[in-house]
Amino acid sequence: MTKREEREHLFKLLFCKDFHDVEELQEQIAMYQTQQEVASEEEFAPVKAKLEAIVAQEGTIDMILSEAAEGWRLNRMGKAELTILRIATYEIRYDEEVPDKVAINEAVELAKKYSSDSGPAFINGVLAKAAN
Repeated sequence: MTKREEREHLFKLLFCKDFHDVEELQEQIAMYQTQQEVASEEEFAPVKAKLEAIVAQEGTIDMILSEAAEGWRLNRMGKAELTILRIATYEIRYDEEVPDKVAINEAVELAKKYSSDSGPAFINGVLAKAAN
């Protein structure tokens, strides 16, 4: 599975998480894997690990995003945009294997696929501030 495919699976799982209790996360992951017929447990392990890490850091990530998204409250953002921002902010702040520019570029690519027409520019702007 490519890194881009991993991010896309991560996006879908993290997006769904907001509609369920955190206690149901493992059940949601198992159901997702079954429905999507995704890679083996071994190949899917990095997605699960990153998802759990993002969920664990979500409060801090949201504080970073609140500061970077001047004039925007997180609860007023679209769910797709917020999910993409959370993934990229995690990668920028906590994942040393992913260069900041790559995290931002991949977030913009996800936004092109799953967000509104103005989403990529919005995400690029917020992440540019969050990376500093």
